[in-house]
Formats: sequence, C-alpha cells, structure tokens
Amino acid sequence: MHKSKTVLITGATSGVGYALAKRLLAEGHKVWALGRNPEVLQQLKMAGAWVFSVDLCKTDEMDTFFELIGTPDIIVYSAGIGSFSYTYEMTDADINEAMTLNAIAPMQFTRRILPRMMEKNQGQFIFLGSQAGKVATPKASVYAASKHALIGYTNALRMELSAFQIDVTVIHPGPIDTPFLDLADATGNYRKSVGRHLLSVEQVVDAIVKAMEKPVREINLPWYMGISSKLYAVMPGLVERLGKKFFMKK
Repeated sequence: MHKSKTVLITGATSGVGYALAKRLLAEGHKVWALGRNPEVLQQLKMAGAWVFSVDLCKTDEMDTFFELIGTPDIIVYSAGIGSFSYTYEMTDADINEAMTLNAIAPMQFTRRILPRMMEKNQGQFIFLGSQAGKVATPKASVYAASKHALIGYTNALRMELSAFQIDVTVIHPGPIDTPFLDLADATGNYRKSVGRHLLSVEQVVDAIVKAMEKPVREINLPWYMGISSKLYAVMPGLVERLGKKFFMKK
C-alpha cells in the first residue's frame, strides 16, 4: 500500500493478528489493535499501535469501544477460537463461545461500524475464514459451522456494500502453525496429522496485505485448497470418505 492506512485488527495479541499488526506498523500504517492479552497489548503499544482491551463476546464492551474511535480504512477480523473435539465431547459453553467469537461477534461489530463507512463511501472488510467453512471435517463440526456461517454472511454483505465502494474479502487458510492449534487440540495429534501442510503465519499475513493492496473476493491458502472445495461441491461423498479417514485418526 503506497498510502498510509488506518487498520483495525481484532485478535491482535496472537498468531496472525499479532504478526499483521507488527508488519503494518513497520510499513508506516496506523494500527488499532484489539485483544485481551494485556502484556502483548503493551508490546504493540510500545511499537506504535493504538491498543484496546475488548472482549468481543460482550456487546457492552463493543459499544464502549465504538464510543472511543473514529472510522478505520480497513478492518481485519482475525480473532477466533476452535476445539478439535467430537460433537458429543463439547459443552454448551464450548459451542456458544465458538459461534459467538467466530461468527456472531464479527456480524455485530460490522453492524456497528457500517454506517460510518457507508457515509465515507469507502473501506474494506477482511475476514479470516477457513477451509473448514468450505469442506467440513470430523472433530471440527462447530468450528466448521461458525466459518460456514461467515461465508454466507460475507457473500451477502459483499453485494449489499458494492454500491458504497466498500470491499469485502475473505481469506480461507488451511491449518496455520500458531498457538491456536495447540489450544484447539491438546493431544497434538492434529498438528502431526497435517504435518507439512501447515501454513506459516507469514504466508497468511502476506495474503492479507496483498488483499489490502488489491482487493479481491477471496483467497484460498494454499491455492490448491480452492480445488478441494470445488471437488467437494461436485463429489461430496468421495471427499467425505477420504477426509474421514484422515481426520479421525487418533
């Protein structure tokens, strides 16, 4: 990006969000970093970011936050949570937290900021989706559902906002080598099963920055994952049989 932008990042205290914040600050952009880890927020503040401790699952905190800020040029939704567990192993609290943080919170956040961006007649939303939202796998039912909901939401949002020159981009990565994997699967088996297919944080950050420079509808990471979702649309039974054996390994 040749011109300095104001970029708001959710989930900025870990993984992709943190790396993106550091990258944008180094490139001279203004960063509004949202997260819940006070130590990391302090690190980002020292690096030049405007930092905010906000629990996106609490609408009152969201409302208070919007009383403090103006209108960013770009919003990147990086906050997310997941649990690689069988459906019967999950609690109601697990389900509610995943659906709220991954799907409902971005919708509620967008609703609050939209009037300001529409008035400016410009802007961009970048959502961190997942290949799981396109092709569900065992032990990721709720996570897949939350990301699938995000796909439906962004597809409609994109059409609604086209008249206001507001772009909507979704980045769909496969598994990323971040602490998210260790939190989602304490056994470490998932990390071992995906092995060399793990994406680096830098690959995802590069894709986000590229989308900021030249907005597109979506980006699949790695690129061949886009083929998998197309194959699933045509032959879902075959993909499910193959995927079941891979992801249900103990």
